[in-house]
Amino acid sequence: MNRDFQKYHKALTVALDRIMQTQEEAVDRAADFMAASIRRDELIHVFGTGGHSSMGAEEMFWRAGCLAPVNPILEPALLPGMGARHSNWIERTEGIAPSILNAYGVKKGETIILVNAYGINAVTIDAALECKRRGTASIGVTSTSFASFVPKGHPSRHSSGKSLHELVDVFIDNQMPLGDACVEVEGCPQKLAPTSTILNSFCLHLLVIRTVEKLVEAGIEPPIWTSLNLPGGDEKNRKWHEKYDSRVKHLR
Repeated sequence: MNRDFQKYHKALTVALDRIMQTQEEAVDRAADFMAASIRRDELIHVFGTGGHSSMGAEEMFWRAGCLAPVNPILEPALLPGMGARHSNWIERTEGIAPSILNAYGVKKGETIILVNAYGINAVTIDAALECKRRGTASIGVTSTSFASFVPKGHPSRHSSGKSLHELVDVFIDNQMPLGDACVEVEGCPQKLAPTSTILNSFCLHLLVIRTVEKLVEAGIEPPIWTSLNLPGGDEKNRKWHEKYDSRVKHLR
């Protein structure tokens, strides 16, 4: 087998094993917030606060085996598809997160998942601070590698110097290595093969699993999407569309 393939597989396996060994309690506490929101017929907001972390919100949205009452916050200005450098500039801009949360109807007492593997940029920190201000329960899926390494005052940091894991109600460590990319190929000065999207997604799906377990234990039918590509998928999903289309911006 290709040795560099093996390096990537090993790095991911090590990180995934660390999540399994260290994050179960955090996932369980976070799932309490999510299950309680569903019992109250609230949405679960998911905000990937810039760059490729936006895929965390997309990962949980309108996907087979995922929760139906998920409200993904997909601010166009933060998406790389609208311009990669533009996305970077915007995620370093302070003061815009409260307006984004307002646009998606994030309310007091609800639950939001803030997904950002680096956990240090302006929109990320402003979103976490705003959730505290308005009384929204916050779950952070992030790492401490960049937060511990990048000094205060660096352009990628919020002016407060705070990090996401310090501000959320529950912090789930995705175990991302410093630099994200993890494979050294001989003759190439830059490491290859980023890890953050895979690790973020793994943590998010652990949250879904544990939330559904709690709902089932409470005798509540979990609102879960079925693949539209399976026979009967459209019919099974119809009731969730009827329930959530008017409330979830991107289902419309």
